[in-house]
Amino acid sequence: MVSKILISACLLGRPVRYDGKGKPLLHPAVERWKMESRLVGFCPEQAGGLPTPRPPAEIESGMTGEDVLAGRARVLEVTGGDVTAEFVTGGERAVAFARAHDCRFALLVDGSPSCGSGFIYDGSFSGQRHPGFGVTAALMRAAGIAVYSDREVDELAALLEP
Repeated sequence: MVSKILISACLLGRPVRYDGKGKPLLHPAVERWKMESRLVGFCPEQAGGLPTPRPPAEIESGMTGEDVLAGRARVLEVTGGDVTAEFVTGGERAVAFARAHDCRFALLVDGSPSCGSGFIYDGSFSGQRHPGFGVTAALMRAAGIAVYSDREVDELAALLEP
């Protein structure tokens, strides 16, 4: 059976990011997976009810998605708005969507407070980043879905195409 891959919709070029733009991931493996209909696009932030465009958001105080899920941190917009509930809802919907489409893998855009899986920003809106998972990436991992960042396509390809 061919493994499906949930992919951040922005990586497919869809204009769903906070700034209303996409962030197309150009890689031969991604192009091949598109042709094989293995990719299932999803934007957890939109699924959580956030508009596009929307104010930038970060997880506060250098915390992580795991901290948000444990109630120790919030996801805040640069304007001060608390969008924690929307991020958690979007992440939960992403996991349900992945399961409904039999996705065992997720290819998520790094840096995002939802999808970051290698790094996220520290909540200061100054461009400072630190290792950690966003809310959706943390939920995916907890659900047993293997998470890869957009910088780890080669690693995912090596796993899927021996």
